[in-house]
Amino acid sequence: MRYFRLLVLGNGISAYGSYLNMVALNVFVYDATGSALAAGLFMAVRLATSVVSGWVSGRLVSVHDRKRLMVGADLCQAVALLSLLLAPEGTRPGLLYVLAVVTGGCSTLSQVALRSSIPEIVGAEHRVRANGLLVTGRSLAMIAGFASSGVVVAQLGYSAAFALDAATFLVSATVLSLLPVRTRAATDAADGASGSGSGSAKGSGAASRTARMLLGTAPLLMAMIAIRAVDGLGSSSHNVALPIYSSGLDPEHPATFISQFWATWAIGNIVAQQVIGRITKKTGRTPGERAFALGACVMSAGFIVVFCGLPTVPAVIAALVAGAADGFTEIVYVSRLQTAPDDQRGRLFGLSASAENTGFGLGMLVSGALLETFSPLKVVAAFHGLAIALCAALLLWLVSRGGTPSAPPAEEPARDTPTMTEGRG
Repeated sequence: MRYFRLLVLGNGISAYGSYLNMVALNVFVYDATGSALAAGLFMAVRLATSVVSGWVSGRLVSVHDRKRLMVGADLCQAVALLSLLLAPEGTRPGLLYVLAVVTGGCSTLSQVALRSSIPEIVGAEHRVRANGLLVTGRSLAMIAGFASSGVVVAQLGYSAAFALDAATFLVSATVLSLLPVRTRAATDAADGASGSGSGSAKGSGAASRTARMLLGTAPLLMAMIAIRAVDGLGSSSHNVALPIYSSGLDPEHPATFISQFWATWAIGNIVAQQVIGRITKKTGRTPGERAFALGACVMSAGFIVVFCGLPTVPAVIAALVAGAADGFTEIVYVSRLQTAPDDQRGRLFGLSASAENTGFGLGMLVSGALLETFSPLKVVAAFHGLAIALCAALLLWLVSRGGTPSAPPAEEPARDTPTMTEGRG
């Protein structure tokens, strides 16, 4: 785990850049064009690219070196940001949409490649702990990115924000390139070096095996991926509703409740990482599908309670519970998909990324329209209520089956070859 902690640090730094980028670029688009439609189009292009990239990324990470793909994705984002920074003022509006494509596609590719690589980097028996560390790092990066974006843009300007953002991706690419980690199974790496003809056959065979695997476990995996897509709908609803709700609570200081909400949510994510780590260590098994469904129910219920007009303390407690359940659910979900064989894992995570981004993008559009008529509580309750209904249906189905094909034990037999060039910490 020693090398992986450095990877988490590099990933957290690039995630900080992504969240800083998310705020700074959206504000910059509006300032540069003076059009709310242009700002919305920028977000739509970025989300659409992320959806398409999920399908493409699944195949790329199945047939190419994942470490190189992650390094390349970080470098592409850094170059795109520096190009925008150095471009003449008149050409920047057009370059913004190119940047939307690059950032949307590369961020999804990097996520799919990293999630697919975890069992090979740390060993399957450590994947739950590794996923927890990634969730914690990303949560902290999100808080830091959102909290500092306003200060960086206001005090230093857009150029400094873009330069800082590019620097975070360069740091991440450097850390990744220097770490002596393997991101593919040894047999896959050997097959990949055998030539383009065999690589093509391997890709075709992997696609066939993935199709058979999905057909064999489709009801369960597809249900879990569908729930993640609907979770994306719910996530978009509370993201869009939060500024409106916060403004209603305190028109003079609308950012107060938002900052409290996200800070508490991040703390909940960190708590989840600790809890699931203790559960895995004590039982020797990874929480399975029932835990995933229950966690998703608690998460959605927590987000609904946040918008019920409660006093600050109960609302913050609800945000803490929602954050913990959110982190717990994500760790269980990702760890479950990582039990798939290495040559199938990339396509599964590509499909998952497309489903989640589709749900989030669709939810942004629909919830934004509904909030023109309905209160934040009604919109959030509707979207997260749908997620709760799907989770309840999955739980009933799992109970009706008697036994469930839960995830393998966390402590799996060691592979024939080590997953790192040096021992784990």
